[in-house]
Amino acid sequence: MESDVKILAGRILAEQVISREEPLVKRALTDEVFRHELDNRLDGVGLRLVDNPYSEYVTVALQSALEHPVLGAGEVWSSNTLGIDRSAMALLVILWALIVLPKRQRQIERREKGGDDFQTEMFVQDTPLPKGRAVSPVIQRQTLIADFGDKLGRSTRVKMNLGLLARLGFIIQRKEEILEGPLLDLLFDYNLMADRILDGALGDLLGSQLAQNMPERSLQEDEDV
Repeated sequence: MESDVKILAGRILAEQVISREEPLVKRALTDEVFRHELDNRLDGVGLRLVDNPYSEYVTVALQSALEHPVLGAGEVWSSNTLGIDRSAMALLVILWALIVLPKRQRQIERREKGGDDFQTEMFVQDTPLPKGRAVSPVIQRQTLIADFGDKLGRSTRVKMNLGLLARLGFIIQRKEEILEGPLLDLLFDYNLMADRILDGALGDLLGSQLAQNMPERSLQEDEDV
């Protein structure tokens, strides 16, 4: 078992994200002893497994207690370890709100209606929708620039930051379309962010766009996607 734990920990560090469908990831989510060994190995280097039941992937992140000594070790506190500046971070938050908030609402509604019955994992209360479901809104790049370009540094800056976020795995770009990447729904605290966005100033800024993307479809319509 120790060898499998090493392999999984090493793969997560090397690949950044791993699908929940991978056999070793499934084992970590269902085998309490295996998960304990994995958590201990990650804890030894100040990391923790990030497993969001609404995401198809898992990753690792700094433990909360180490954020200040690690991110604040330099002269200026760094908000992240990925080299994302303020303009790119602002764009990332907007994309998270436009893509993940509507997706999560649809997933929660589906769960409440009993659309999924996969309760085999020991460390989560819910499970993600099956692969292939079109549950995440697709954002048009030109629409994003038209709506927020003046607040995010105009077209050139927005396009440059979109490229950065795509390389880091937060989004996927397909010509003029922006889709959810593997990290977008993993590295944000939904319970913390959702209320701040919906009830804060950003909620006013995103109001009409969120209203367009929030699902109003029935469970049957979701089944037809």
